[in-house]
Amino acid sequence: MTRVPLRPLARILEARAHGGDPDAIERENKQRRHEEMRDRARLRAEGRLLVLAAMFFCAFVTVGVRMGMLSSSVPSEPRAYAPGAQISQTRADIVDRQGRLMATNFVTHALYAEPPNMVEPAHAAAELARIFPDLEEDKLLALFTGPRKFLWIKPQISPEQKQAVHDIGEPGLLFGPREMRLYPNGPVAAHVMGGARYGEQAVQAAELIGVAGIESAFNERLSDPARAGEPLMLTLDLTIQAAVERVLAGGMTVMNAKGAAAILMDAHTGEIISLASLPDFDPNDRPSPLTTGFDPSESPLFNRAVQGVYELGSTFKIFAAAQALEMGLVNPNTMINTRGPIRWGKHRINDFHDYGAELTVSDVIVRSSNIGTARLAQQIGAANQREFLDRLGFTKPTAIQLTEASGSQPLLPSNWSELSTMTISYGHGLSASPLHLATAYASLLNGGTRVTPTLVRTGPVAPGPRVVSERTSAVARDMLRQVVASDHGTASFAEVAGYQVGGKTGTADKPKPRGGYYDDKVIATFASVFPTNDPKYILIVTLDEPVVTILNEARRTAGFTAVPVAAEIIRRVAPLLGLKPEIEQPGPLGVTLTAN
Repeated sequence: MTRVPLRPLARILEARAHGGDPDAIERENKQRRHEEMRDRARLRAEGRLLVLAAMFFCAFVTVGVRMGMLSSSVPSEPRAYAPGAQISQTRADIVDRQGRLMATNFVTHALYAEPPNMVEPAHAAAELARIFPDLEEDKLLALFTGPRKFLWIKPQISPEQKQAVHDIGEPGLLFGPREMRLYPNGPVAAHVMGGARYGEQAVQAAELIGVAGIESAFNERLSDPARAGEPLMLTLDLTIQAAVERVLAGGMTVMNAKGAAAILMDAHTGEIISLASLPDFDPNDRPSPLTTGFDPSESPLFNRAVQGVYELGSTFKIFAAAQALEMGLVNPNTMINTRGPIRWGKHRINDFHDYGAELTVSDVIVRSSNIGTARLAQQIGAANQREFLDRLGFTKPTAIQLTEASGSQPLLPSNWSELSTMTISYGHGLSASPLHLATAYASLLNGGTRVTPTLVRTGPVAPGPRVVSERTSAVARDMLRQVVASDHGTASFAEVAGYQVGGKTGTADKPKPRGGYYDDKVIATFASVFPTNDPKYILIVTLDEPVVTILNEARRTAGFTAVPVAAEIIRRVAPLLGLKPEIEQPGPLGVTLTAN
């Protein structure tokens, strides 16, 4: 900008020459200068106002757009975001063989606190203690007023509890989204499901991890995001599982037993239709394991069907008879010396009743003769017996898809002597689980091919290697049918009209923790197959320490305890399995007192 002088010399000289006033020129120029300064200041002010107006306009537009977005969105609590890797909380459903839901995820929330943001920590502590009775007001207040900036209060809460916490109005109490594992059938099949817990946790997500059962064995498969929409299908039938558990619970109560187990297995595929263990628990609220020093079997978490390793008594006798038949040592009518007792060193083998000088092989099984079975075992030999029981799966843990099964190692004799061979033949000296027994019975009685127990449906199952011939399998089934149908059988209470039940009882003295056996505590087992003319299913029922009073006498043997329970289970589930009752030719009926 060119600055014009107030008293330009040329104009001053010209004004003096003509008699003008030079001061007037100065005043005029000063006025012009002030007017120019005024105009420039006004323009600068107008420009600043225009810029400010534009800024205010943009700000109001931004606020208006944001308010519009908030008004159209779903209200939610503010959430804090923790840095780190993303946590996958997706977990696939578990369904039964019919596609009915057994385990799924349920959307819920976790409750946490940010103490620095709390306005009234004392009020919040009091209200939380009221909403959650298991929380202590004093401890909460100490945490809220302490140095911590973040703390979890509840890993999962119900919608009603969330609303109650929300109504407290405390900005320092916040909610994190969660998916909890839900078992809609409660304790039904609890030991198969196992349960789940939270693993790695963040504010916005928590990982679900299986802790036992199928949830643990298939944890990687169930938590794979790529397969989240593909349910894991089990071989269990939910309806049959519920029926078995209900009958087993009633039988456990009536027989005054401290525990019970039942396994229903497809004889040809090894698919387990039902697996029950009592007492049980609710996997939605899984109890804590017992502390050190307690017997694990005392816990409801203990799976008696898989983890329980017991001497299974006379249920083993059919294996000795079948092996002797397979080796060509005897036929069903071969006479066996049953004079007793058998003495081996300081040990004696006796029968519960005196069965006379000799019995046929069939009658050895029907009447449950320890002496007769031991005589068969002597002919078989220790090496042959061990090899045969190994083929039936009695020397190693079962290959079922449960984490707990890997620890159910059968207890074998350290020295498989002739005495061990004889005692094992009638179910003493070798301990195994009810699942081992179910697998062996299926392999022996389905026509003679080995089965592998399974809880997961994987399509058609190919027959396993042959264990015995079809003829031996058929003869063994006929013997077991006579145990139930014969006047002299030990399992006459197992007769269910129309279903041709066959089976073998087993009553074994319960061992003491520090050696020896109890005089008045037993493990009572009934192993059965039905129908025997066309074997389809194997049922094992085991009762722990049963006792029932009949005619003022305490009865503990399987014939009076496990057998009636198994019969009622078959009566309930056979129609559910689609089995039509068949009319048999009438035969003699009777009930006999039984030793096994």
